[in-house]
Amino acid sequence: MCVAVPSKVISIEPEENSAVVDVLGARRGISLLLMEDEVKIGDFVLVHAGFAIQKLQKEYAEDTIKLFKEYMKQFEEPEDVSYSEEH
Repeated sequence: MCVAVPSKVISIEPEENSAVVDVLGARRGISLLLMEDEVKIGDFVLVHAGFAIQKLQKEYAEDTIKLFKEYMKQFEEPEDVSYSEEH
């Protein structure tokens, strides 16, 4: 199974047909070679294997990002972890 992650375009390098995107708080360089539509700064795109594969509507992207974050919360360590030294 493959997962494409909604990402916000932060900057574009037109001569290299690439961009930098924000992916759930991390910045990554991606290729725009597979995109048919023009991509602008502030657009949301689906990224898979380092390539933007589709432009997304802002509302859909934000809803999907919210779902990703909710899903990932279940894997976070609790902040207040108490260890007992009793044996």
